[in-house]
Amino acid sequence: MVIRIMSALLLVCLLLLYQSACMQPRLQHPAVDATRMPELNPARALMADGYSLPLSINQPVGDVQAVLLALHGFNDYRNAFHDPARLFAQHGILTVAYDQRGFGETAQRGLWPGHVQLQRDAQTMVRLLCEHYPGVPLYLLGESMGGAVAIEVLQQQLPDCVAGTILVAPAIWGWQTMPWWQSMALRAAAHLFPAATVTGEGLEITPSDNIEMLRALGRDPLVIKSTRIDTIFGLTNLMDAAYSHSAKIPLPTLLLYGMHDEIIPPGAMCRFQREFLADAPDSRTMVLYPQGYHMLTRDLQATTVLEDIIAWIRQRRADLPSGNRVTSDSVRLLELCAAAGIPL
Repeated sequence: MVIRIMSALLLVCLLLLYQSACMQPRLQHPAVDATRMPELNPARALMADGYSLPLSINQPVGDVQAVLLALHGFNDYRNAFHDPARLFAQHGILTVAYDQRGFGETAQRGLWPGHVQLQRDAQTMVRLLCEHYPGVPLYLLGESMGGAVAIEVLQQQLPDCVAGTILVAPAIWGWQTMPWWQSMALRAAAHLFPAATVTGEGLEITPSDNIEMLRALGRDPLVIKSTRIDTIFGLTNLMDAAYSHSAKIPLPTLLLYGMHDEIIPPGAMCRFQREFLADAPDSRTMVLYPQGYHMLTRDLQATTVLEDIIAWIRQRRADLPSGNRVTSDSVRLLELCAAAGIPL
């Protein structure tokens, strides 16, 4: 009883401090004061505020049959698509991957830019690519955080060249799906200690079964290893917005998720897919990989996932090579949701 009372008092104290604290989660400051015309160069894209986004373009040998704008995950950068882009190129798909603000080789690295700014950058990239490759269908491919950004981009008016979206384990674990004690602690910490940093050490989370790849990420200086708390707060705001828009995706969409994903909880994904598959099911495809982890495009079975993406781009309604497509009443989906305590 004493422990419960002390815990309750601690929570009250945190709430009072939260309300009175003068510190606020920090965002990136604007790049420049002037406004310029966005432009796309071979190695970088310049946004309207002058901010530079390093990028990589992987050209196919023959004609460009489709353009893929790839959005990386949290603390990652454009190199996440190095190997997938090589396979895509063999099938006539040009891949453009860029470092999102605050990640990779961008300025003010490690500071959250705001999810609206991330959405604006992606929207600008879409427009630039549509202008550079007229008449070629463009697809958004978003992994984890990049998937949440892609969902937010889809809430805006887009050029007719945008043909669809591929969401790879999208980050949709927001405030709505967090336990109350976790959301309260994060809100308080983001306002009391915004600059404090945390790592993933000790969490015993396995993001992929590709151990060699994970070790390479650990050695890569451009992969962020220590994260500011206010950046995690900003990410959660983004994920929450994406979660709320699960039923408002206007374009054909491919949703991919691994049964062993330990980053995006199955409960959050089950709630998300309920809205995702309920609205316009003919244009929405969900795939569950029994052996898949969070980093599906870099897992040991990555080729299986990438071949599904290629097949879907070629012909959305055709059977996928993996045979792992599910519907709202599929046994595999029912099992996933039941294990998370969410009956369908």
